[in-house]
Amino acid sequence: MNTLTVSARGQVTFRKELLRHLGIEPGEKIEIDWLPGGRALRQAARPTASMASFVGLLAGRTGKPAPMCR
Repeated sequence: MNTLTVSARGQVTFRKELLRHLGIEPGEKIEIDWLPGGRALRQAARPTASMASFVGLLAGRTGKPAPMCR
């Protein structure tokens, strides 16, 4: 188990090994879920994808337009 020190401003610094383990790159965010008994679950915040962003990935891949579903 690793120990973190809380600064006077209430901040902690995570070690590179932990950030690497969580798959977190500089500038990304971390989500914290509060659990019973004073525990917390931390994980990398991953943006949720939308159907529009998925369809945008396919744009311009073929010369034919995709058929419309009805």
